[in-house]
Amino acid sequence: MAAVLQVDALRTHFHTREGVVKAVDGVSFEVGAGRILGLVGESGSGKSVTGFSIIGLVDPPGRIVGGRILFKGEDLAGWDKERMRALRGSRIAMIFQDPMMTLNPVLRIDTQMIEALLAHERMDKRTARERARDALGMVGMPSPEERLRAYPHQLSGGMRQRVAIAIAMLHRPDVIIADEPTTALDVTIQAQILFEVQRLCRDSGTALVWITHDLAVIAGLADEVCVMYAGKVVEQGSVDAVLDAPLHPYTRGLLESVPRRNQRGKRLRQIAGMTPSLLDLPAGCAFRTRCTRADAECEVTPATTAPLPERSVRCFHPYL
Repeated sequence: MAAVLQVDALRTHFHTREGVVKAVDGVSFEVGAGRILGLVGESGSGKSVTGFSIIGLVDPPGRIVGGRILFKGEDLAGWDKERMRALRGSRIAMIFQDPMMTLNPVLRIDTQMIEALLAHERMDKRTARERARDALGMVGMPSPEERLRAYPHQLSGGMRQRVAIAIAMLHRPDVIIADEPTTALDVTIQAQILFEVQRLCRDSGTALVWITHDLAVIAGLADEVCVMYAGKVVEQGSVDAVLDAPLHPYTRGLLESVPRRNQRGKRLRQIAGMTPSLLDLPAGCAFRTRCTRADAECEVTPATTAPLPERSVRCFHPYL
């Protein structure tokens, strides 16, 4: 199956007074129609900047300095703002962590959804309203007709996030970038939204990039996973293969930090040290200062290798 979205050696840097922040430094992955890719990593790993780069929302002093973003074979990296504005929201959509970044607090839900439809498609307002109501129903919103007449502040956090997801799905986009959209929600609502998102992708053929730090979410949602650290993808493969038998020490450290994997009464495991500043990365492998398997060889930057079928890892000493 041909990839709907292919990111190839993407590099997004921020040129600051203190120096150049290589927030995304050679990231590559692809996702096909109806497939879900999980982009996982700690805060500061570059996963959100990767998402913003794809959709063209990186503001100065940040800019894409290299690589390609292929959407159905076309490279978006060189598109101007007007072309990206026409594409954004229609063929490629984004769901933000805070739904209030999507919703205007002083406008009713129906007004916002109808305007989103009319901005990209020709139709009368009655048809647009029906489409908006149906979209709310698709994401499991109770009493969608009543919710259309509500203002954002009259809805709970879970309902506001469902509205944001419905707006992203309005034009049945080919790709959705979801930046930790369920982080602030309770577990029950999170599970409901994850189920609806999975179903929507399967039924509509939308490719989804789900950005998160929560491996439990990825385990039940994604088909493939990319693990990011310090602006680079350090491990990639099917979600079952990566979570069952991680190759990279960082991936293994993340999994061992999950509380349920610890024996009762034992101290919680954790990855030693802190994520390095992107302004002052150590020479060679960025993870070597926190890694128990590091040696002198790790002072050289490791290349990405494929030691197992359909698996890739950026490490001199993977767990094999």
